[in-house]
Amino acid sequence: MEHLTQKQKVTIMIALMASMFFAAINQTLVSTAMPRIIAMLGGMEYYSWVIMIYMLVSTVATILVGKLSDLYGRKPFLLFGIVVFMVGAFLTGLSTNIFQMIAYRGIQGLGGGVLMAVTTMAVGDLFAPRERAKWTGLMMGIFGLSSVIGPTLGGVMIDHMDWHWLFWVFLPLGFVAFAMIWRMFPKKTDVKSVSIDYAGSLVLSLCIVALLLGFSWAGTKYDWVSFEILGLFAAAIVLAVVLVFIERKAENPVMPLSLFKNGIVNVSNGIGFLMNAGMMGAMVYIPFFVQGVEGFTPTQSGFVNMPMTIMMIVMSALVGRWMSKTGKYKLYAVGGVCLMIAGMGLMMFMDNIAMAVLSMCVFGLGLGLCMPVFTLVVQNAVPMTQLGVATASATLFRNLGGTIGIAVLGSVMNTALSRNLKDAMASQEGVDLTKLDPQTAESVTPFLNPQILLDQPKLQSIMASLPAEMQPLFERLTAMLRAVLADTLSTVFMSGAALLVVALALVVFLKEIPLRSAQKGPEAAEAPAPQEGRKLATQE
Repeated sequence: MEHLTQKQKVTIMIALMASMFFAAINQTLVSTAMPRIIAMLGGMEYYSWVIMIYMLVSTVATILVGKLSDLYGRKPFLLFGIVVFMVGAFLTGLSTNIFQMIAYRGIQGLGGGVLMAVTTMAVGDLFAPRERAKWTGLMMGIFGLSSVIGPTLGGVMIDHMDWHWLFWVFLPLGFVAFAMIWRMFPKKTDVKSVSIDYAGSLVLSLCIVALLLGFSWAGTKYDWVSFEILGLFAAAIVLAVVLVFIERKAENPVMPLSLFKNGIVNVSNGIGFLMNAGMMGAMVYIPFFVQGVEGFTPTQSGFVNMPMTIMMIVMSALVGRWMSKTGKYKLYAVGGVCLMIAGMGLMMFMDNIAMAVLSMCVFGLGLGLCMPVFTLVVQNAVPMTQLGVATASATLFRNLGGTIGIAVLGSVMNTALSRNLKDAMASQEGVDLTKLDPQTAESVTPFLNPQILLDQPKLQSIMASLPAEMQPLFERLTAMLRAVLADTLSTVFMSGAALLVVALALVVFLKEIPLRSAQKGPEAAEAPAPQEGRKLATQE
């Protein structure tokens, strides 16, 4: 796209930002409302699946679309992503049970994975890495803006209107984004007839699904050392070995093995994996503290989350400009991960809303420092002909980290919740059912589930309907559940912080090469001069 004028590039960027905002606002809108929605639909034990199915499908879609968009251009995949995402959002709003919601969220994940990945790739097509840093920071700011508006608006909507509208309210924006991409985004003109790596795509998809299902079911549906879980992990390993043999012979491999010979790509993707595992796995449970432990409404929960996203927006925009001026990035990565660890550490000990806000502010600063860095690092380390697949690999590892983090920390939460509830009931301050008369014990048993804390109107309704003599017991029971949930969440946040510590160790080993100030042609990147071959193999 080097033939485009700067004005044309800016116009295309407006279309891309509209598309990203459409996908992001639909995601963030339901974040604070999801605990209430799940409580109304029933099936809290499947809560992580509603999040995870989106991540799983979008992860597979991301890696497959990387190579295809390198071959056939970004435009058709941008349009496809918008349409599928809109269909998925509309169907999700029609859900009548948890299983329908999971299925429709999978459709939404397919569109979202394609849309978000190709948007990032398209920015790489338009600008050289040095200038790209500024635009990447701006794109992260757009994503952050949706994170400010979405949770707050979602909380207001779930408190005052039917929850189905959360998935439908921004559908008109999808039509606008589609029209803008259709009109403004250029079509690839040098498309050639090439072979598609169908075998590699299938095996890679099956490998990812087996891996994610193994982590998802381990510790919840099956034991970690059960035949089913070990079988899934074994299948993932076998499929990975088969994939290597397929990709070595494929004319246009969906996952070029040459990527894994690049040390910068490997380290950066490893950091992205661990960072998202700690971040996504723990941040999913922030609403549980605000709404479940502190008793805030979804609307109030949205306001509590707002400072974190504001910090992220400001820092992302600033870091993009700083990297564009200096061409350096490692310092921001180190500082960002350190701040994320500090924020997660504060979450472990938060016992009031003020401390929750402080911890999320610190975490947001770190997140803003890191977000523009790692995709840019990967793009800067590969030739232009591998831009799409390299970007897809970075997104793949981040999504894998997020999905596995949600699954593993979900297992941590379920295990800790069961243990803490059992210990609390046996303590002097707890509610020991064995010491109650059979009739009273039977009447309070259905309420021994922290899920009830996430639906404040229902909790108040139950309290008002109880006989006066049982209300003190119910208050004790509720206080015990809040304490159990708080202790459990501390364990979850501690596990997330541990993953971020490992990510920090990898950041130290991340090699820094200056961001290029000009786009390199495919020929230059693929056929370096002999005397510069070693240098360009590292930089390009």
